[in-house]
Formats: sequence, structure tokens, C-alpha cells
Amino acid sequence: MERLTHRLALARRALNSLDELAHLPTPSLIERDTAIQRFEYTVEACWKAARAVLAEYFGLELASPKPVVRACAQNGLFAEIDARAAMDMIDDRNLSSHTYNEELAIAIFSRLAAHEAVLARWLAALESLHTSSE
Repeated sequence: MERLTHRLALARRALNSLDELAHLPTPSLIERDTAIQRFEYTVEACWKAARAVLAEYFGLELASPKPVVRACAQNGLFAEIDARAAMDMIDDRNLSSHTYNEELAIAIFSRLAAHEAVLARWLAALESLHTSSE
């Protein structure tokens, strides 16, 4: 349980750091690239926190982000529309971490505010379940 609490706290800190940059109207190149890096580690922290919640509360052992997203939707931790958006978000995370392309960076940055909102709702649901079970 302590490890789960730690994972959720890490995800919350990551999300807070993303929030600082995700809504900039005209970021510099450094701000844009920093925001994308923060997006990558926030997605990583959130899906791993979700994986820990699924293991602790639902007995599910999953190894990668998309099955975790599906299981969260199936277990009421995601609205269907957010689950679909999270799948797109995972795709953006994979693209941004494996390839650098200026056009891709611009496109991903333009979606960061929407991704941040999905991550915030997801993390809130995970934290709520954990808090209510303590």
C-alpha cells in the first residue's frame, strides 16, 4: 500500500509539472520541448500508478500502458471517451519519445492541454479510489 501511495504522489508531482507548461499560448522552442518531455514522464508516471491501483484493488497484473488504460475503463476509472483519448495520448507519448520531428513536436504540443486534462481526471479517479479505501 505504501508503494501505491508513493506511485500516486509521483504521478501527482509529474502532472503538476506538466500543468505549468501545457497551456502556454506561444511557447519558445525550449518551453515546447520541455513541456513535451514533461508530458512523456507524466504519462509514464500515471500509467504506472494506474497499474499499481489495478493490481492492488482489482488483482490485475498488466505490463504495458494500453492494457492498463483498457482495464481502467472496464473498472470504472475512466469514462469511455477519456479511455479513447488516453489511447491517443499513449500514441503521442510513444511518437514523441522515439522520434524527434519538428512538425510532430508542434502537433503534440498543440494537444498537450487536452492530454493534461485527461491525465488529471485519470489521476483524480485513482487517488479517489485509493483514499476511499484507506
